Amino acid sequence: MPRPNPGPRLVVVRDPRWTRAKFYIRWTEQGQKRERATPFDAADPGRAQEYFENWLHERRRAARTGPCDPDQVRVADVLDDYAREHGGAVASPATLAASIEPLRAFFRDDTMARLTTERLKEYWEWRREHSIRGLNQERTEVEIVAGGAGEGTIIRELGGALRPAIRHAIEQRRLVPGSYYVPIPPQPPGRDYWITRPEAARLLWETRRDRRARLHLPLYALIALYTGQRRGAILDLTWKQVDLVRGRIDFNPPGQGQTKKRRPVIPVPRPLLAALRRAHKRASCDHVISYRGAPVADCKTGFNSAAARAGIPECTSHTLRHTAGTWMAQRGVPLREIGGYLGHSETRTTELYAHHHPDFMKAARAAFE
Repeated sequence: MPRPNPGPRLVVVRDPRWTRAKFYIRWTEQGQKRERATPFDAADPGRAQEYFENWLHERRRAARTGPCDPDQVRVADVLDDYAREHGGAVASPATLAASIEPLRAFFRDDTMARLTTERLKEYWEWRREHSIRGLNQERTEVEIVAGGAGEGTIIRELGGALRPAIRHAIEQRRLVPGSYYVPIPPQPPGRDYWITRPEAARLLWETRRDRRARLHLPLYALIALYTGQRRGAILDLTWKQVDLVRGRIDFNPPGQGQTKKRRPVIPVPRPLLAALRRAHKRASCDHVISYRGAPVADCKTGFNSAAARAGIPECTSHTLRHTAGTWMAQRGVPLREIGGYLGHSETRTTELYAHHHPDFMKAARAAFE
């Protein structure tokens, strides 16, 4: 009588060649004995057991056919499938990956059945106090650290990662269709903070005083102030996107689709065009904002230091975007042109800049005069 198949099991294997015994997974498949080594030795049974349980889950998941009930599908699997199969098609795969990391950390043991409104609001509170830090360059290992995220980040993670991941799981017939409600925090009110022209002049002067960044930081600040574009669009900008003859900049890289945060094609103001031509003569990199022949990953620290020296510590890169829109509105530029210049929708432009326009509710005021 043949022995019953005990199924996969976790065993400790000792070998004279090793300094420590290691955990292995052993099982029988179609009459053949098989085994798989784990990365853990006998001194770490807890992590070896966790590895074994994840291996079992993936094995059972691969054997399934057709949609599964919510209590059989893990939230982490839904997120991983979406990142692997759809992450390359989004405008910013890096942003999607950064949005998924905290979600995976919090919901790592949760199934879709547990994804209730109360549980998601627990994520709001947890995320306001915690962040994720990568322990290696590939960010395959992360740890939870203190220092929470703002409401906008939480909205992006839930609305831009978890919601589409659930839709993807349903479309791919991995999850039974149903009502999966993902509440997000209320949109925080916009901050109407902009700087004056004397403050902008002091800021530009201070960016030139940073010896390590005096070649790229002043140019970055000029582009941000004169074009009103977001930090990512400026750091991604290459010389191929800059037409120095016609005076045009296409902030959307070739082949990249537009998102809600549109990257427009705009004419270059003459002071900025002169600065770009000077920078192009000394360029040693395809990227406009570069340092020692390599693109600059971020210049937040240098910019914030310059703003503090200029006496405007609350000024950030995004402040210059709002400043550009405000200055245009104050000069009477039509709101439609402001929206096209900044890549805003007409509704958003009206909400942010209409009250700065000299014709703001002019007809309404005239009705009482």
